[in-house]
Amino acid sequence: MNPVRAHEGHDHHPSVQSEKAVADSIWEQEHIELVTVGIDIGSSTSHLIFAKVHLQRRTQGLSSRYEVIKREILWQSPIHFTPFSDCGLIDADALGRFIEQAYFNAGLHKYDVDSGAVILTGEAIKRSNARSIDELFAEQAGKFVCATAGHRLECVLAAHGSGAVERSKRLKKRILHVDIGGGTTKFALIDAGTIVSIAACAIGGRLMATDDSGNWVRCDDSILTISNHLGILFDRVSDISDSQRQQIVVCMAGVLVSVIAGSEPDSLLDTLLLTEPLSWSVVPEEMSFSGGVSEFIYGRESQPLGDLAYDLANELNRQLRVAQGVPVTVDVQHGIRATVIGASQFTVQVSGKTIFSNSLKFLPLRNVPVVHPNIDLSQVDIESELVTEEIIDACHMRDVDKSGPVALAFSWSGEPSYQRLRAIADAIDVALCRPERVAPLVVVIDGDVGRLLGRILSKELNKGDYLLSLDGIVLSDLDYIDVGEMINPPGVIPLVIKSLVFDSAQQIEH
Repeated sequence: MNPVRAHEGHDHHPSVQSEKAVADSIWEQEHIELVTVGIDIGSSTSHLIFAKVHLQRRTQGLSSRYEVIKREILWQSPIHFTPFSDCGLIDADALGRFIEQAYFNAGLHKYDVDSGAVILTGEAIKRSNARSIDELFAEQAGKFVCATAGHRLECVLAAHGSGAVERSKRLKKRILHVDIGGGTTKFALIDAGTIVSIAACAIGGRLMATDDSGNWVRCDDSILTISNHLGILFDRVSDISDSQRQQIVVCMAGVLVSVIAGSEPDSLLDTLLLTEPLSWSVVPEEMSFSGGVSEFIYGRESQPLGDLAYDLANELNRQLRVAQGVPVTVDVQHGIRATVIGASQFTVQVSGKTIFSNSLKFLPLRNVPVVHPNIDLSQVDIESELVTEEIIDACHMRDVDKSGPVALAFSWSGEPSYQRLRAIADAIDVALCRPERVAPLVVVIDGDVGRLLGRILSKELNKGDYLLSLDGIVLSDLDYIDVGEMINPPGVIPLVIKSLVFDSAQQIEH
């Protein structure tokens, strides 16, 4: 008689196939793979990038957050001059054809794309242009983040998209990033991965441009400001001589060098500034460039393109070589394509136990910008005035309209005492709720205090009609959220978190 082997003949133990199925199921719950598109539409140029991003659920701390662990560029378009119609508005039909051709050339259909980010800058953010551009993506509105980037947000996006923020964080360096585009220059001062100051001025490589025949036909208002400062008078752009044009270029480069060197703004720079001047809280060790002009600065492009970019880059390089007090220049690689490559996207089911709201009548919400103030809440005593300032500054840097829909995110630490929560509630009230607020306000805290904070805001400060307070959710700057309607049963709200994705080794984290 053959010996009986242990458990022989029993079928309640999992087979190799079933174990693999379980493992695959767990892997799928912890990982998300998306095809995403990043579309950058600016005053001078537009371009499009398709990418595949791999998200993984965080294994420590709160488990609701996914982070990008791998990104792969699938296809990117050539740089395309943004089409304008004769009336000066962006030609949405021509732009639509460019985007359709890009999908075709990439071998993709619209249904192949899981998410996307459309970044509008410069002339594209004007209401008449933005409305027609919105219509291009109306069918896929739920998939797309459409970010209207004012001058401050442009500074932030360029610093991230170029790789300067990632380099600063990885090497613990202080970096001044300079993005020189067609119509504006954006500055971002970065300290160990944190943007501490930003500024923008009306200097760019395409403030003057030629037609297809090489005749100078286009002139921006900034050129009038600079030429008046130099005493150069003209009726038509074609009246400007080659030597006068070079004078203008020398002056433009001089203004940029004065900012880079930390000089006090003179009357010309004061006129050209589009934001507040840079605040020099730290001294940069390195300097990096992006934007169209950077292609000439780094020598990646050498053929003039019928504008001032080539001459401006050469003159800027010349002045920087002899200037005092400027940091060493490094190449962060992502020159003219210093932008997003798309958006990650995942859904979290928020249960009723983590929600406070007097009314959910304002749901659903779509593409609500997240503002994450840089606040240390580990202190025993929280200074309400300081929190107020940080909230206002964070909204300011992101070009977020404080009176519109906004999601305010905090990283919580310390005891959930009444005094500490009341200090935060008072700060939210002063920063975002006065005068009387009518737009939805979503407060999101990663610790277990969302309901308590919501009760204080509602019951004691009477701010409950437009308030939704959530906890247990981790959000970051440059996130956007969709908040769905309550699903009964089981009493949950779907929260879709969309994050701008950059082509760099690390993603934005707090």
